[in-house]
Amino acid sequence: MSAGAAAEAVLDRDFRGVVGNSFDVPSGGSSRLWLRSVPAGPVPERTAGHPLSLGPDARARLGGAIRRLLDTAGLAGVSDAVRLAVLVLASRTPSETGVVEIYTSELGRWIGASASYTASEVVPVLRRSGVVSVETVEGEYGQDDGLECKVLPLWAAQGVVGHPLNLAKKEFATLQRLVEAVMAPGWKHRGGRVTPAGLIGTRTGRGAATDRLALLLLVLEARETGRVRQCGGSVDTKRGRAAATVARLLGCTASAGERVLERLEDRELVLRVRLKTGSGLRSRSRLMVPAVAAAHGRMVADDVQEDRAQAPEPGFSDPDIAAGPGEAPETATEAQVSGGPVTDVTGVAEPDVAAALHTDHPHLVTPVCPPAFSGGFSGEGRRGSGDLPDGACVHENGGPLRGETPKEPQVDEQEQVGQRAAKGKAPQQRPMSLPADLRLRVALEPVSWLWARLSGWQQQQVETAAQAELEQLKGLLSQPDGAPKLLADRLGARLREVGGEALIRQPFGWLTRRGLVQRQSCTDPRCDDGMRLDTRGDCENCGNVIDLRRARHRSVAAQVDRQLPHLTPGERQQVLEERLREQAATHAQALERRRERITVERQQAAAAHAARLARQEQKDAAAAAAQALRQAQPCQACGAPDAAGHCTTCASRESTARLLRDAVDLALAARTDVTDPGEVAGLLTRCTADTRALLTRTAGGDDPATLAQAEEQVARRIRLERRRTAVARLSRSAVAVEAGDAAYAAHRERFPLAPKHDAEQAALAAEQRTAEQLLNERLDQLTAHHETELAHA
Repeated sequence: MSAGAAAEAVLDRDFRGVVGNSFDVPSGGSSRLWLRSVPAGPVPERTAGHPLSLGPDARARLGGAIRRLLDTAGLAGVSDAVRLAVLVLASRTPSETGVVEIYTSELGRWIGASASYTASEVVPVLRRSGVVSVETVEGEYGQDDGLECKVLPLWAAQGVVGHPLNLAKKEFATLQRLVEAVMAPGWKHRGGRVTPAGLIGTRTGRGAATDRLALLLLVLEARETGRVRQCGGSVDTKRGRAAATVARLLGCTASAGERVLERLEDRELVLRVRLKTGSGLRSRSRLMVPAVAAAHGRMVADDVQEDRAQAPEPGFSDPDIAAGPGEAPETATEAQVSGGPVTDVTGVAEPDVAAALHTDHPHLVTPVCPPAFSGGFSGEGRRGSGDLPDGACVHENGGPLRGETPKEPQVDEQEQVGQRAAKGKAPQQRPMSLPADLRLRVALEPVSWLWARLSGWQQQQVETAAQAELEQLKGLLSQPDGAPKLLADRLGARLREVGGEALIRQPFGWLTRRGLVQRQSCTDPRCDDGMRLDTRGDCENCGNVIDLRRARHRSVAAQVDRQLPHLTPGERQQVLEERLREQAATHAQALERRRERITVERQQAAAAHAARLARQEQKDAAAAAAQALRQAQPCQACGAPDAAGHCTTCASRESTARLLRDAVDLALAARTDVTDPGEVAGLLTRCTADTRALLTRTAGGDDPATLAQAEEQVARRIRLERRRTAVARLSRSAVAVEAGDAAYAAHRERFPLAPKHDAEQAALAAEQRTAEQLLNERLDQLTAHHETELAHA
């Protein structure tokens, strides 16, 4: 084919690509093509440009693949860290094998999380989701160190014609370069070369994965100018369409989307550019990604003047009438087509002229991705949700159609929002009803009308203050369940003081500084406006304070009358007030000094307590070190290691020997004359052998440690039985019987009318005590005998 024929084929192909798309031409309009010739000759090879300078086709192709992965059923309800990990693994997937080899710590760096969090919270969820197959290589301590991952939906779609996840090799490379440009963590190579981090690669910690995912999705939605097509439909006007766009991209609430957008704005990764209308007001905004514009060689203007007299260009649409993610981009003019208009686009209406929030219908577009993968934005056919109008998503809150009266946007009552007044940002939507907590509902019921007038942040602050008051009242009342009713009565009384809710101009200030706070008239913590919170009666301490003040007033008045008796009534009143003020100032200074002294004493007590704790910790550490040192010593008897100088087996054997000696002494004390050394020596050898034989027959064990413990238990039972036998034998001795008879006679003499059984019990108790005493004396004699024998030996 000649060069001229090749150029004509290129023009013919582009002509068919433009005209082949279905579009409506308004009546009276015409479709014209402005073309320019292309020099003959071979087409020069294109080199790789900036990773963020994606064309419309590549942007739609990669965006459709990413949204298809995020919409996988296995990722429903998982954290953004898990969703982002799937995208990171997909971008690093080799087109030949599909297996990604990566360290757990390296995957954590890509998603902005620590290695421990990735191993405990991300990898297990990936494995359970069924989206990623994970094979792990254990590290030194058994943790999941190395990972071999395969993104199953991505690999299963390979070779399936028309599937959004059927990416070619060059598309895998483009996706990898894009993800690296957005969130690469950065590396320092061995040769000293440093690879810088991506746009948001240094963002780590809490919420880092959400911010990274949001920026990636915004980059894919941004055009060459850096402008992001914002979502259509009814949105929360107090948060803005940009926040709603981020929320719908992430699938979260509008409040969460706004927080993500604020964090990205703080890093100057996105911009909300305010447009100047024809009147000079800044009532509209655009969402821009400056890095995308810079990659295409464009500049993002901070101050944009909107010309309302001119219609918008065909290649652009107002953000208020924008499509959502998944819709195909508008056709851009390629190099073969001149800069003139391709077609008359009179059907595209200026947003300021057309009806607000009208659905945008793309012109000259063939959708790249199936509609099933869209985010549910304006311009798509979909079913209604619940009681919303047909074709309205849950996120659109049932916005008005043309001709309908606009209503207040609906708000999710469970959204928790933070304060933005200090930053000068838009106020938040608030729930009109009282909090869901029944205790707070009861407490705040008298001021429900004031609650509806508060902003979202103000409602959160009032709710926190009311919760704190309820906790304080619970500690003061004998019945804590009555705290909500008591707080409601307080609010009702304060409202009656001012004449009702309608007379309150600033509800937030009145609630936080006057309505909810306790007003103590005295030093009693249970006092509130002269009433006892626990008894609901008058505060006695307040009466005492009033009496003291009146007495002080009378004392000062009498002093003035004595010192200045010739004053007129007016002068007297002036002098009296001055002295009362001086006295009050003196008391206030004394009170302040007392408070300072108490503060110093508390600080000193806290410092002393901290010093005691430090000393105790030192003692504990020293004791632990000494215990560890003792524990490391071997057994002195058998040499067993780490036995603290005495192993359990040797300790049991020593205890058994001691118990056997006691048992033999008990037998000797009951059967022989302990004062005769010869008789004791003769009976000691035989009794010891008999006791040892009894122990051997009774105790048993498989190993030395078990045998030693069993012998100790048997020896303890033998000693107990020998003691009972010895006491019983000695209780029948002459000395014990004599003591029993004396106790019987004494009891009968002292209590002549008492039953005979009581005297018998007294005699038995006397015999028992005498036997115990005799036994202890004989055991002491035997101990002395053993020590003498040991000394002679």
